[in-house]
Amino acid sequence: MQQLLFADQLGPHFDLGGEIILVESLGRLAARPHHWAKAQLILSAIRHRAAESERVHLVRADSYNAYLDGQETEDLVAINPTSYGFRKLIAKHEIKTLPSRGFVIDEADFAAWVAQRKSKRLLLEDFYRDVRRKTGLLMQGADPVGGQWNFDHENREAPPKGAQTISAAEPWQPVEDEIDRQVATDLQRWVQEGKITLVGEPGPRWFAVTRKEALEALQYFVEHRLATFGKYEDAALIQDWAMSHSLLSVPMNLGLLDPLEVARAAEQAYLEGKADIASVEGFIRQVVGWRDYVWQLYWHFGEDYVLNNRLEALEPIPESWLKLDSSAIKANCVSHTIDKVSKRGWLHHIERLMILGNIAMQRGLHPGELNDWFINSFVDGTPWVMPANVIGMSQYADGGKMSTKPYAGGGAYISKMTDYCKGCQFDPKVRVGENACPVTAGYWNFLDKNLEAFRGNHRLAQPLAGLGRLKDLDEIRLQEQQRGTNL
Repeated sequence: MQQLLFADQLGPHFDLGGEIILVESLGRLAARPHHWAKAQLILSAIRHRAAESERVHLVRADSYNAYLDGQETEDLVAINPTSYGFRKLIAKHEIKTLPSRGFVIDEADFAAWVAQRKSKRLLLEDFYRDVRRKTGLLMQGADPVGGQWNFDHENREAPPKGAQTISAAEPWQPVEDEIDRQVATDLQRWVQEGKITLVGEPGPRWFAVTRKEALEALQYFVEHRLATFGKYEDAALIQDWAMSHSLLSVPMNLGLLDPLEVARAAEQAYLEGKADIASVEGFIRQVVGWRDYVWQLYWHFGEDYVLNNRLEALEPIPESWLKLDSSAIKANCVSHTIDKVSKRGWLHHIERLMILGNIAMQRGLHPGELNDWFINSFVDGTPWVMPANVIGMSQYADGGKMSTKPYAGGGAYISKMTDYCKGCQFDPKVRVGENACPVTAGYWNFLDKNLEAFRGNHRLAQPLAGLGRLKDLDEIRLQEQQRGTNL
């Protein structure tokens, strides 16, 4: 019996103990533009895994199909992969599958949870509490540690005034080796030969790609950065690209870390008095709450979920975003954020949701194209991660399955939670004129354009009432129509 191992199943909890086939597919890299850092991570992770054991056979092929078409597959087994595309591949070649791993709740248990709820909404908070009960994480018997389930209200502080960083320990970074150097050489050659398209800036590897590195990164975060995580987890600073975020999404999405072991490590830090409950609970909620939740919704919503476009947003992704070129972008918040993506292929959740996602929704960018852009441009972007995050949470393209209102906001939020507005030619307090903030004006224009779709949504009653009182609404409409997606 041989195991077909996928590139996001590289940790020990995916290893069945026998011979392993690991495919390096140039065709998958060529199929769509990839961020340089993402291509680097995938190849480095695959090659490092192959170098770790004589049981692992690295196969270089144009595609998985090209390899499997020439193989006898009756003795091949695979752990269920993480995308519709790969599950179709497995079915086509009649490969025996085992239940998926790498998540806290399995798909059968989630289906049972959904069935129990009947007509109730599938709320994250309810799911998260049930995960806590099931795992015992941060629990004292039947009660949550600290007397409450969620400490989110304590984790929304703006960055200190005038600060360029939050003074957290520098993030863990790996030491590159000969495998990494060969990966860089290969990528440069394939780009020059026109075989693949890469965007973003070439640079050092910032994330773990081996089990050993992943454990080091986890331990380092828990010991040196978890304590400062919660307070400023929604804040952003130009000079502090990682803030106190863990940067563990990459090794978790490569299958190098199991989310439950990550959550247990954070819980232990709390029990030992090394981090407060707000930081630990906020982090655990991301790892075993939100991450598991969007994984389950990927399958629950179905393959066609990415086609949702309830707000009929049809604008193409701006060229500056596609090329990750911030040089011609005038708005500081967009320019700095795109520059961060270009450098490392990573942003934290608020920069993704309330800057890029918010602005994309305001400007009417096509949600399906935006979903693909996030998958291509982010080192932790995968087909299962992005739909619920982008189509649902970020773009409200599903009409409210993921959230009861769109996550739209004006420049005031960005001004409060970041230092991006400093020195910008636009003023977050101004709606109309040469220095009118495209996020502030864009917010009101977005509400106006979608007034009928939002009418009756009680969570939007106050902003819609404010919209009706605007005396410069006609000017905003014309201004933002002329501005378009050129920020």
